[in-house]
Amino acid sequence: MVEIRVEPYDGPVAQELIAAVQQEYVARYGGPDDSPVDRLDFTPPRGCFVVAYDGAEPVATGGLRPAEDGAMEIKRMYVRPEWRGRGLARLVLADLEQRARDLGAKRIVLETGERQPEAIRLYETSGYERIDGYGHYACSPMSVSFGKDL
Repeated sequence: MVEIRVEPYDGPVAQELIAAVQQEYVARYGGPDDSPVDRLDFTPPRGCFVVAYDGAEPVATGGLRPAEDGAMEIKRMYVRPEWRGRGLARLVLADLEQRARDLGAKRIVLETGERQPEAIRLYETSGYERIDGYGHYACSPMSVSFGKDL
């Protein structure tokens, strides 16, 4: 049974999974995600970072941080490759959406890349709509931004 727990962004489990997602970016894009990240943005009550566990094994992550106009931004969504195809990304996404509502957000935004078709499919089938680019990757031709009213 999968359990989703809030973890510190700079904790060892989160950092291990963040390193893994960065390696995924290197493989797909030739370099890590270099968008500015402040660990305090992922600390309650500003935001949060979650890790999904199957028993004692950490298998997926996702974080929420404040964005413009009272929205929350999802960052570092990741599922370990051997755990993909089991609905974990959708489970983490739904958890983050509820946590954003609990934090008072009325909207959620996120950015992914065109070389992540499975992520694009997840967001499109979860009610997200494409929006204009924002933030660090606003003008990046490989960036795809999404938003959803909560």
